[in-house]
Amino acid sequence: MNRRRCAAAAIHVVCALATVTALSVLASPGTAFAAPAPPPTAPATPADPVAPTPPAAQAGEPENKKTLDEVRREIDALYRQAASATDAYNLAEERAEKQSAEIVRLAREIVRGEARIKELKDRAGAAARAQYRGGGLPPEAQLALTDDPRLFLDGVGRLQESQKATKDLLSELNRVQADLTAYAKSASDHWTELEAHRVRQEKAKKAINAKIEAAKKLEDELEKEERERLLQLERRAQYEAQAKWLDSGALKEINRSASDQGKKALEFATGQIGKPYVWGAEGPDSYDCSGLTSQAWAAAGRTIPRTSQEQWRLLPRIDVKDMRPGDLIIYHADASHVGMYVGDGAIVHAPRPGRDVTLAGAGSMKILGVVRPDK
Repeated sequence: MNRRRCAAAAIHVVCALATVTALSVLASPGTAFAAPAPPPTAPATPADPVAPTPPAAQAGEPENKKTLDEVRREIDALYRQAASATDAYNLAEERAEKQSAEIVRLAREIVRGEARIKELKDRAGAAARAQYRGGGLPPEAQLALTDDPRLFLDGVGRLQESQKATKDLLSELNRVQADLTAYAKSASDHWTELEAHRVRQEKAKKAINAKIEAAKKLEDELEKEERERLLQLERRAQYEAQAKWLDSGALKEINRSASDQGKKALEFATGQIGKPYVWGAEGPDSYDCSGLTSQAWAAAGRTIPRTSQEQWRLLPRIDVKDMRPGDLIIYHADASHVGMYVGDGAIVHAPRPGRDVTLAGAGSMKILGVVRPDK
């Protein structure tokens, strides 16, 4: 990434995080984009987003009325809980799909096994009918009654071949029957697991809807002006977290290059900017956070786990200071959110319901760690 692209990316990120006041930024090779000073705040008034709540005697409101910042924190907590439940839903769905596919495979094996057993039984029946047509005597008895030494020797050879064929037929019949029994038990076990995953999906779905509805209810109770100020508070909190992260020196190097696959993943992810967040969605019209990252890496030719929690659990981890564009940053203690690092201290991610895929500061949320899909 050259100097011009670094500066452009930095400006885009800061603009996305700033409040309504225009912000500017300078970036140069070897340094992360700087967080500008917060916009000047006028003396607190009832219209100011950080102004204290008026006393009940003046405002005619209950003394325990929440401040806008308290409402923001509560809404944020509800959406984070919904995100965690979304991960549980997505994981249950992914495992249910695998169980369904395995059940289909086992069913095909059972069909093939039953057809093989029928074929073997038909062969055994044909041998029995041939013996009946030969007078009902077993081959051993027929051999003992011959006087011709030549016929006797030929008969011994045929008898040995016949006995081996019969033994092999019975062995295969028993093996196929045992396989069928194992397939049937495995299919039953997979069916039980499938039902368990479906139960988990349903529980997670109810939890997701409940949290999202609770968050929406809180927002709907606000006046239009309050909702606008709430958005400003959200952006200010993100901006302050990003500035604190940059000031900590966590980001040492911004000029690392993405791998070839990482570039393809980045191209896909940034191409989805502006599309809405929908929980459980994997595109092409909407995404949740891990739906975006998993599909981006799939477009780059690498399959990774579907959920942010599984991405954190299974993908190779690296230090924050060593991350490069295309790496995935996992957020929060429960690994319930993920974004893709684009360089210059920024990520592209699908934030939450009611928001679109966008660029944001990589440090605007609590970082759990970084994973690299193509390590």
